[in-house]
Amino acid sequence: MSDTKVLKIHSPYDQSLIKELPMIGKDELEAKLVTAYNLFKDPSRWLPAHKRIAILEKVRKIMEGKVEELTKTAAREGGKPYQDSKIEVLRAINGVKIATEEITQLKGGQIPMGITESSTNRLAFTVREPIGVVASISAFNHPLNLIVHQTITAFAAGCPVIVKPASATPLSCLALLNILGEAGVPDGWVQSVICSNELAEALVTDKRVNYLSFIGSEKVGWYLKSKLAPGTRCALEHGGTAPVIVEKDADVDEMLPLLVKGGFYHAGQVCVSVQKVFAHEELAYQLAHDLAEAAKQLKVGDPLDESTEVGPLIRTGEVDRIEKWVTEAVDAGAELLCGGNRISDTCFEPTVLFNPPQDARVSKLEIFGPVVCVYSYSDRENAIELANGLDYHFQAAVFTKNIDIALEAVDKLNATAVMVNDHTAFRVDWMPFGGRDASGEGMGGIPYSMHEMTRLKLMVFRSKMLP
Repeated sequence: MSDTKVLKIHSPYDQSLIKELPMIGKDELEAKLVTAYNLFKDPSRWLPAHKRIAILEKVRKIMEGKVEELTKTAAREGGKPYQDSKIEVLRAINGVKIATEEITQLKGGQIPMGITESSTNRLAFTVREPIGVVASISAFNHPLNLIVHQTITAFAAGCPVIVKPASATPLSCLALLNILGEAGVPDGWVQSVICSNELAEALVTDKRVNYLSFIGSEKVGWYLKSKLAPGTRCALEHGGTAPVIVEKDADVDEMLPLLVKGGFYHAGQVCVSVQKVFAHEELAYQLAHDLAEAAKQLKVGDPLDESTEVGPLIRTGEVDRIEKWVTEAVDAGAELLCGGNRISDTCFEPTVLFNPPQDARVSKLEIFGPVVCVYSYSDRENAIELANGLDYHFQAAVFTKNIDIALEAVDKLNATAVMVNDHTAFRVDWMPFGGRDASGEGMGGIPYSMHEMTRLKLMVFRSKMLP
């Protein structure tokens, strides 16, 4: 075998080797950048809207015929249970539809002239153009749908895009790129790179890249932003601690399954997973116990088993980390209501903690694992202050039947989205989605991403025939 570096893809559940992929080097990355940049800098090679629409309609039809195959690929490489991976695939297919329809909304508008004497005899209007080459760095936890959000949006907006999938989950990305090729996407418009982190940094910081779409850790995201070439725009999606405020009038029977799903979906490996539940003291302890009883009933195991509800952590080191954090919280005074133990090297029990200290890591950092913390409060203002007290602000929630309390919580919670009587992990792909402060910058959601991947150009015509 040559000296070509190889990326080994392992199942996060049983650590079995799924596939080996060759990793590209510096020269291959340069060739991909040259290809993408040459496509963009020559407007005569841009794909007209009707062609992009026709191609994406074919993409959707092909994906609809591969639902089972795409589901198993995503579940096997990413560890998300089959039933949830299938939902992800269906979302991805609908995401292609949303992007296709949004192409018709990439438009400018007329700018009034003749309002001052100096602006007479002129007609002005704006158009939207592709922003340029897009570099997308993706995450493991939604290995197909995130790639749709980071590549289909760019292609639909008319941009050449180079995507680096997460090293743990590249197979769903490659499957989508094969589908794009089958649907007729011309060479060079959507390219993937399987490469080292050093080469990924070289990609996103290259001056030929006009836009960075990044989904991943706060540390890496802010670092990459600091290295971007002048003028390169970006969208950074990091994580959060997803606080939930529960008032004493909340409908517990309706709320409980929502909190269970929001907290333990994909073993808590979601950037808006329910992590911190601030519940009124009249119901907090009982709610925590009910949540623990429900968590005990969840089936943890093989993601390819259609009855599994909670799968593995993406890496064995994550099991070690979560075990340390939970042990630390319990030693510091948190009450362990369920879980707290590793099931294997790859799986951790769904865990509920009651009143962990605010300075414990489970309280002040994103857990990104199957752990939910419940805190009792007597003063809602204090609970909201604690919810806002960290640097992470993404999605939050409030449960109450009182509309005034709901509106107050929406107003006071520092978040880009506040769910009323729903869990923090709710999302549909056409809504704005993104963090603020340490949780990110820019806005995702397919229509919003597409508009960020374009830029306005103003045209002004001067003629004596104009008023």
